[in-house]
Parts: sequence; structure tokens; C-alpha cells
Amino acid sequence: MLAYTIRRLILAIPTLIFIALVIFLLLELAPGDPMANMPLSIPPEVRQQMREALGLGQPWYVRFGLWLYQFFIVEPQYWIDAAFGTNFADGAQRIISFQSRSPVFEIIAERIPQTLWVVGLSYIVGVLIALPIGIAGAYWQYSWFDQLGTFISMVGFSVPTFFTGVLLIVIFAVNLGWFPSIYNTTLVVNDWSSFLAQVRQMAMPVFVLALYNAAQISRYMRASMLDNLQQDYVRTARAKGMNERVVVLKHVLRNSMIPVVTVIALGVPQVFGGAIITEQVFKVNGLGQLLIIAIQGSDIPMVLTLTFIFAVLIVVFNLIADILYGVFDPRIRYD
Repeated sequence: MLAYTIRRLILAIPTLIFIALVIFLLLELAPGDPMANMPLSIPPEVRQQMREALGLGQPWYVRFGLWLYQFFIVEPQYWIDAAFGTNFADGAQRIISFQSRSPVFEIIAERIPQTLWVVGLSYIVGVLIALPIGIAGAYWQYSWFDQLGTFISMVGFSVPTFFTGVLLIVIFAVNLGWFPSIYNTTLVVNDWSSFLAQVRQMAMPVFVLALYNAAQISRYMRASMLDNLQQDYVRTARAKGMNERVVVLKHVLRNSMIPVVTVIALGVPQVFGGAIITEQVFKVNGLGQLLIIAIQGSDIPMVLTLTFIFAVLIVVFNLIADILYGVFDPRIRYD
């Protein structure tokens, strides 16, 4: 298993570099200019100096190589210096945002807590809801519970999140006034009242995303459970007099989790980038909103860094899913 993991990580390096190159070239060919939002009163020579200060006067391959060096060498050195008080970076140039003129990773670090609180919690809630619904729906197939779960799942998966979000805002924020319609990112939780305020403002975006995630995962869980409940080993276990709870929750569930693990693991990167629309609807100051703002402002370093981080997360969690296959199914080996 260790050799397999190391081999996969080594093969992932050229894949990620190729992905970064493709993203960089797409951003280079895309219309837009980081200097377009500057005042027209700026003299041409000053504007040219600003372009050179941003690195826009260099060839694309030079800027791409510099970004790779900053991402893999300079930024980790800054993290080490901040954690242990060393001076490995020694004033090296970091990845700077074209819009804010601030280090990209510092801006990302400021946005991550909002994304984890809202989008991350919604994914956890969605998984915890989806698995029992899928298991129970498959075991009591065509029952009223299964029919209700199927209906809710179809609605949650079919209706877009921006429509569900706006609908909840109209009902619960505008008409009833139960929840705030705009997420307050400046709220500090330091007592019981502020904690309740945080829960109230998280309720609607978490519900919208949890419904969408649970709808998808519960369908996979139900289909996988139905397939395994018809297998010969289940009939053999029941014929031997094994307890029904043990048959379902130990044998059937363990085998059924193999395809579901892939869906859950590959859905984790969506925590950071897949809820862009929902963050826009509820004004959550997270990574999704940051990516939209960076794209609108032609902020190439920010867009490139964020999308590359999403690609890294996909590769990492794909590897985690493959490793978990061997945990759930002892027949799978990576020799």
C-alpha cells in the first residue's frame, strides 16, 4: 500500500503541472486586462510601469515558471518561517494578487474559515443524512419511506441551488423574518447570543447545500445497497441464521460503501469550489466568491492558484478513495 501511494503521488506531479499549464494558457488567451479597472487619468508611462511591476511585461513562460517556483518553493518557506520562526524565505517574492496587491495565500487563508463553516458543514450534514436514507430506502424498497426519499432526492438534485436559495430567502428571510438573508462575515462568536446568531445565518445556506449533496449521495447509496442485497453471500448468511442487523450493517453495507466512497471523496473538493453560486446568493465571503471576483478582475495569480488548489484536492481525494477501497474490501490489494 505504501509503495502504491508513493507511486501515485509521483505520477501526480506531472499531471498537476500539466493542469496548471493548461489553466495558465487559458487565462492568457482569455479577454480582459488587470489594468482595465485603473483610472483613465493615469499617464501611459505610469501605466506601463505598473504593468511591469505586476510582471505583465515578461513572456508567459517566464511568468509561469516563476509562479511554479513561488507556489512550490517560496510559499512553503513562508509557512515554515511563520510556524517555527525561521528565515528560509528571507524576503523572497510571494504570489501577489493583481487586484488587492496582497499575497494570494494570505487572502485565501482569510476566506477558508467561512467556506469550511458553511459549505464544509453542509457537506458533512448531507453525508450523514444521505447514508441512512439510502440504506433504509434499499432495505424497505418501494415502501412509503423509500418513495418519500426518492421524491425528495429527485427534487433536491434537479432543482438548482440558486433557485432553492432564493426561494428560502423569500420565504424565511423576507416574509417570515426568521433568518438573515445576508451572511455576516464579521460576526465573532464569543457568547451564547452570538453563537445563536451564527447558527441562524448558517441555517439557510447549509440547508440548501446539504439537500443537494444528500440527494446525490443517497441515490448512489440506495442503488449500491440494492445490488448487494441480491447477492448470493447475503442469502447464505441469512440461511446460516445470522442476525439480520449483522447481515445488513456489516456485510452488505461494507461492500456497498465501495462505489459510494468515490462519490463522497471526490465531492470533498466541491467544499472549496463547487458552491460558488450558493456563496453568491447568500453573500458568503468564501473561496467561491473569491474565485468569481478574481475572474471578473482578470486576476491571473489568484485564479491560477485557486484552480490549481482545487486540482490538487481532486487528485489527493481520488487517491484517498482508492486507498479506502482496500479498507472496505479485503480482496482489493495494491501489490
